[in-house]
Amino acid sequence: MEAARPSPADLAVPPARQRFDRWLHRTYFRTAGVHFFVARRIRPAGVALGLVFVLATCLGIGHERGSIYQLFSVTLAMLGMGLPWALFRKARLEARRDVPRYATAGQPLRFAVRVQNTGRRAIHRAWLAESPPDPRPDIEEFTLLREPGEEERNRFDRLFAYFRWQWLLLRKRLFTDGGSSDELSLKPGQSTLAMIELTPLRRGVIRLNDLRVLLPDPFGLFQNCVKVPAAPATVTVLPRRYPLPRIELPGGAAVQITGESNTNAIGNSGEFTGLREYRPGDPLRQIHWKSWARTGRPIVKELEDTFYPRYGLILDTLSADRTDTTFEEAVSVAASFASAIDTSESLLDLMFIKNEAHIVTAGRGVERAEKLLEVLAGVTAERSGDFQALTRLVLRHAEDLTSCLVILNGWDPLRARFLGALREGGVTCAPILIGRGGRPAGAPGYWLESGHIARDLKLMPPRLAAVN
Repeated sequence: MEAARPSPADLAVPPARQRFDRWLHRTYFRTAGVHFFVARRIRPAGVALGLVFVLATCLGIGHERGSIYQLFSVTLAMLGMGLPWALFRKARLEARRDVPRYATAGQPLRFAVRVQNTGRRAIHRAWLAESPPDPRPDIEEFTLLREPGEEERNRFDRLFAYFRWQWLLLRKRLFTDGGSSDELSLKPGQSTLAMIELTPLRRGVIRLNDLRVLLPDPFGLFQNCVKVPAAPATVTVLPRRYPLPRIELPGGAAVQITGESNTNAIGNSGEFTGLREYRPGDPLRQIHWKSWARTGRPIVKELEDTFYPRYGLILDTLSADRTDTTFEEAVSVAASFASAIDTSESLLDLMFIKNEAHIVTAGRGVERAEKLLEVLAGVTAERSGDFQALTRLVLRHAEDLTSCLVILNGWDPLRARFLGALREGGVTCAPILIGRGGRPAGAPGYWLESGHIARDLKLMPPRLAAVN
């Protein structure tokens, strides 16, 4: 069963520990910055040769073997030639990215870069590389979040929190790779098209603003990284989505009739039933011009009212889990349903809390489903609060909703009261609960075990049942 939401007192840290955490964060922050700088400029071959050089140096102390001295001399010569060669390589380029608007977490993204040599020298043996934004966490993230399984580590590891720091670096790294596979060879003034491939690791918005040209030495040990002027570009990384079986939500397909708020956005789109005289406010596209010409009076086509369902997709953003694992899975489940529900003949309202209650509508005549995925890409976990604002928002639209799919991040008394308030307000709810381990006692709806979401989604019935 999911733990209850922690209170501020539960998250209180002694002053001595706060000072120590600030010192740890400052130390790790600066050390990671040095590591990023060096790792960008020393290639794997350079690291391997450096290790061979150190080994040859150690073995050469007190020994008179000629082979060791030869190895030492060769490695020293290669390191002594490669490093200055890489440092003195220069390039002047200009580039323009052609980046798609959307990507999906975990799936490779390829985009083109138009690059031009604006210098006076030709460029050979060079590659482009897109560097990810700085993944180092701030002090708040370092002190608040916890590595999964950190409580099982020994006291020394928990004290210095080094593995937590490494986990946070990986968690905040937005993408991997980011290099071009084709070698650049440009004469002065020449331009070419290079393809860059990167793999987004997590949902959100990636700002691409650090394009570099890599200029290695002849041995491939070191490389100079020269920043290439290029206009920044942004990519919205949509959440991971799970394959869903064909699922039908509760409620009839012809329950929600188009009201005024929907008619203003969509217009009458039912079948033709007859002709009548024009009334003020009738749209011009419904005028029947042949009848007007025959009678001399404006005549319009009368269409029947259009019936279609309106569903609610409620996402629980309150997270007591400091790893945010189940929260990210809840967002992915919401994104899976948002992309699977047919919005060509329905409306879908995404409701969630982000500082306050929000509602975003997609569907026929409003927004495309991609809008919901774009919103879900930027949703963050709420560390405190309750469901009162979200309850008021849902109940305010209760009469318009056919049914609601409620995705809850765990199960506890707080969420039980929220679901009970919706049912008492007349909202038809199909809850989906996400948590660790087996289903808690008394949990309604459908239970998805954390870490096995794809498996449990495939086992869901074709028609979801509402909770009474």
